[in-house]
Amino acid sequence: MARSAPVVIPGAASGGTVALDAVAFEADFNMPLVHEAVRAELAARRRGTASTKTRGEVSGGSAKPWRQKGTGRARAGSSRSPVWTGGGTVFGPTPRGYTFKVNRKARRAALRSALSVHAERASLAVFDAARFDGPSTRQAVELLDEWGGDFPTLVLLDATEEAAGKSFRNIARVLAMPVEDAGVADVIGAASLLVSETALEALVARAAGAGGLAEETG
Repeated sequence: MARSAPVVIPGAASGGTVALDAVAFEADFNMPLVHEAVRAELAARRRGTASTKTRGEVSGGSAKPWRQKGTGRARAGSSRSPVWTGGGTVFGPTPRGYTFKVNRKARRAALRSALSVHAERASLAVFDAARFDGPSTRQAVELLDEWGGDFPTLVLLDATEEAAGKSFRNIARVLAMPVEDAGVADVIGAASLLVSETALEALVARAAGAGGLAEETG
């Protein structure tokens, strides 16, 4: 039997309940799988642009600083040696990619685990984003206060629900994003999850592996 989670409707005095998909919200929590998916997502977000120059890449230093013998100083062949100021770097970072592959089925299972944690803890709510006729931070704050969810809060919206997205974006410790951009790291890292009714359908489709391919690029 599917669990029930609070439904929060902007402007309503009290909330209701909504039946959640059992496949997406009643999965057993798989810690190793979630850990692997989160590592992969965070690694993919790294730019990997840190770079240093070796002694062969630093400009100058082609001429021998002084003759080999007779000066009383240590022998030196180049002013770009790593032991010299301004010289090259030994074993420094170079541009690289940090991404590694996680199988599609594993990513979906990890997402189901993360969603099921919120369902089990009752830290998930669904709301009607159509009630936002235009951007209104006050309306978004009232909605969050009415629900009483813990922070940080992740708000998942459909790409067409721009008014609701703009309403949440200036609230501290609240992150609003399109549902197709949300990864396992975003879901499991939030203390509470607020999902629009339209986004909930897309979220269930992603977790079940039907209809959305966004999880394949995470």
